Amino acid sequence: QVQLVESGGGLVQPGGSLRLSCAASRFTLDTYGIGWLRQPPGKGREGVSCISKDDGEPYYADSVKGRFTITRNNSKNTVALQMNSLTPEDTAVYYCATCEYSEIFGRALYANWGQGTQVTVSS
Repeated sequence: QVQLVESGGGLVQPGGSLRLSCAASRFTLDTYGIGWLRQPPGKGREGVSCISKDDGEPYYADSVKGRFTITRNNSKNTVALQMNSLTPEDTAVYYCATCEYSEIFGRALYANWGQGTQVTVSS
């Protein structure tokens, strides 16, 4: 059974930074790819990042590439998303989720996300 709990969201000004964290329970992260997706207000969910279970090259959506960094700590069963140079377009509920990268679709696929944490970027 997969259980994921996100934290670290909040209000930040444009250009600022936030670090989100995700804690897993009832399973070990080294058995899954793990990543993040988000849902902006009034919009559908979109993939943000994904790192494989063997710590391969992470996937990043074009919209966040160069600004966001995903890391995992298998010994602590946690994964983090460092978000820099935030813009209002980054405002969304962010979810931690199991994931895998699809070469066919050219993006990550997600499942088993948690309850989410709100990120608001505003002046």
